[in-house]
Amino acid sequence: MLDIAAELHGWAEQGRDFAVATVVAVGGSAPRGPGAALAVDSAGTVIGSVSGGCVEGAVYDLCTRALQDGETVVERFGYSDEDAFAVGLTCGGIIDIMVTPVGAQAPAGPVFRSALAAAARGEATAVARVVRGPAELLGTALVVRPDGSYEGGLGGTAELDRAVAAETRVLLDAGRTGTVELSADGPHCPGGLTLLVESSVPPPRMIVFGAIDFAAALVRAGTFLGYHVTVCDARPVFATRARFPEADEVVVDWPDRYLRGTATDRRTVLCVLTHDAKFDVPLLAQALRMPVAFVGALGSRRTHTDRERRLRDIGLTDRELARLRSPIGLDLGARTPEETAVSIAAEIVAARRGGTGAPLTGSGTPIHRAEPSAARTPAPADTPAGPATQDHAEEADPDAAGTSPSRWARSTVLTRSCVPSLR
Repeated sequence: MLDIAAELHGWAEQGRDFAVATVVAVGGSAPRGPGAALAVDSAGTVIGSVSGGCVEGAVYDLCTRALQDGETVVERFGYSDEDAFAVGLTCGGIIDIMVTPVGAQAPAGPVFRSALAAAARGEATAVARVVRGPAELLGTALVVRPDGSYEGGLGGTAELDRAVAAETRVLLDAGRTGTVELSADGPHCPGGLTLLVESSVPPPRMIVFGAIDFAAALVRAGTFLGYHVTVCDARPVFATRARFPEADEVVVDWPDRYLRGTATDRRTVLCVLTHDAKFDVPLLAQALRMPVAFVGALGSRRTHTDRERRLRDIGLTDRELARLRSPIGLDLGARTPEETAVSIAAEIVAARRGGTGAPLTGSGTPIHRAEPSAARTPAPADTPAGPATQDHAEEADPDAAGTSPSRWARSTVLTRSCVPSLR
C-alpha cells in the first residue's frame, strides 16, 4: 500500500472512498512481492498493480465488492494446470492478497490515512496489519514511527499492540517490508497472528562525482531507479543546474570533502566518474572505508591499475580495494554516455539483487531471487563511519528491495512463534 502512498494520500485528501488490495505473501515465482498494491476508488479509478496483469481483473472485482460491503478479505491466487484459462498466475507462483476498504467509516481508515500522509511527505513510517488470525482482528492496523510511537490498534490487548509496535520498528529501522508472527496476547506460541508490516523510508542516495556528459546520463538512470541523485564536482563551470536539470542536488565542492560531510547509509551508491587522480584517490580512499552499498569508478583498465597502485601506497588493504568496482559497469559493449549509464545502472541492480549479469536465455537460474543479506556488503572493519554517516541496523540489506520511484522497500520474515507462515 505504501508503494502508492502519494496517489492514495491524494485520494484521501479529496475525501474519496477506496479499497486497497495488497500482496501479503508469495510462493514460488511471482511478479510482485509483499507490499505491492492496487487500489480502486468508488468511481472505478484504478492505480497500482499486484501481479503485472495476471489477476488484476479479479482483484478489481474484489475491491469493488469491498467498497460495497465494507469487509476485509484475503484471497489466494495460483496457477491451475487443469484450467489454464482460470484466473491465476501464468508464472506458476502463488500470491495471497488482502483487500481492505478505506473510507470515512472504515475502522482502520484513520490509521491508513495517517500512514499514507507520512509516506507521501517522505517521512519514515510503517504500518502493520493482521493478515491471518481471528476474523474480528483481520485487517486491523497500527502505524509506527521511527521513535517507536504508534497509533491505532489491533483490537486485542495493550501488550499485543506494544509487541507489534516493537517488531514493526525493527523492520522500519531496516527499511523492510515483510511478515511478523505473534500470538494474540503477545509473543507466545498458541493462537498466533500473522501481520504484514509495510515500511516506507526516504529513497536511497546516489552520489555522482564528476560533472561530465556521462554523469548527465547516469543521473537520469539513477532517478529512474528511484535514487535521490546528487552530482558533485569541484569545478563550478561544470557543476551547474543547467547541465544537470534532473539531479536532485548539484554541489560544487571537492569530492572527498563533500563525502566527509554528507549523510550516507548502507543503501548509498557512490559513482566516481572524474578519472583524475587528484580527485579520485582521496575520494576513493574515504569511500572504500565507509559502510555504503556500492563504490564504482570510471576509467580504462590502465587507469584502474594506476589508481589501485596509488590507493595501496596510501595504505588501503586488499579487503578495502576488493570493494571497488572498476572499471564500473557491466560489459554491454557500451559506447555512448546513455549506453554507459545503462551499463553502470545494470551493475548497481545486479549488486543490489545478487544477480550475475548474465543473459537469462539458457541460464536456468531463478528469475526472481531471494533478497541478498547484509553479509553481501559488509561494513569495513576498524573504520568509523564518521559523524555524518547514518548507519542502519545490522539486519539491513545494503540496498533496497521492491521499489517505487519515490521510496524503497525490502522484504524479510521475523518469526517469534511456531505459527506456520502464509506460504
